[in-house]
This record gives sequence, C-alpha cells and structure tokens, in this order.
Amino acid sequence: MQKKHPIYDMVAPTIENMGFEVVRIMTTGAQRVTLQIMIERQDRKNLVVDDCAAVSRAISAILDEKDPIDGEYSLEVSSPGVDRPLTKPEHFSRFVGYETKIETDEAVDGRKRFKGKIVSVKENNIINFVMDNKEYNIPFDVITKAKLVLTDELWEEFISNQEKL
Repeated sequence: MQKKHPIYDMVAPTIENMGFEVVRIMTTGAQRVTLQIMIERQDRKNLVVDDCAAVSRAISAILDEKDPIDGEYSLEVSSPGVDRPLTKPEHFSRFVGYETKIETDEAVDGRKRFKGKIVSVKENNIINFVMDNKEYNIPFDVITKAKLVLTDELWEEFISNQEKL
C-alpha cells in the first residue's frame, strides 16, 4: 500500500487519542500545498463538521510547532466520504462484499487494475477479490490505491445510516 506519509507519526497519536482514526494523509499542489487528512470516528458513528474542526485545531498546533512543510500550506481535515479509500487491511475486512477498485504496482495474474468485490481478507493480508467471475488473491503490500465504488447499494446504506441519527 502507499507509503506512510512523513507527517503521519507526528499527528496520528493526537488524532487517535481524540477518538478518531487516520484514514489517509496526502499533500497536493506545488505552488500552494494542501495537506489533506482524512479521518473517521473510532466508534464508526458519523463524522460531523465539529469533529473535523476539533482535529484541525489540535493538529494545527503540532504542525505549527514542528513546521514540517516548507512555505505556506492549507490544512484540510475531512471525512473519507461514501466512496472512501481503503488504506488498511482492516478496511478491506470491514467492506467485504462491496464493489471496489484496486490498483497494484505489481501484476497479479497479469493485471494491475481490478474492479470487483472483496470476498475476504486471508492470512498475511491477502485480499481475496472477485472480478468477472474470476478470483484473485491480491497481496495488500502490492496495492497502491483502493477505494469503494459508489453503487446504489452503498448509497442506500449510507442514507439509511444518516436516517438513524
């Protein structure tokens, strides 16, 4: 999977102590850098704007002190969204049965791009995946990018969870 962002170790303990999980950290832009930190609640309840604001305030203090980014930058703390990235083996386990896109840096059975459903996560973090009625065993370590595909099923589940609030 993609390498851990250099800022991860700096901010993850604070974020986790606040009751959140870091889903992904990435920087974008060249002239004006944006530091994007995706989080979700450890209790899996819906993330609200106040949660993002609290995390933003807490890690801004750390980033101001450690100054890990040269020049000006924008900090963006957000939810992973409905069609979220899958960045940890636990994410694949949690979303078994969902349609997913996966890209790898090494060919698996002659392919580097997959779109299908997660069947299971086997020992040694092997993602058992079905695409076009064919099974693939994709080692987590060769995955460079993975995300849920926005389907009617996923959207309906999201809306259902919103209504329970």
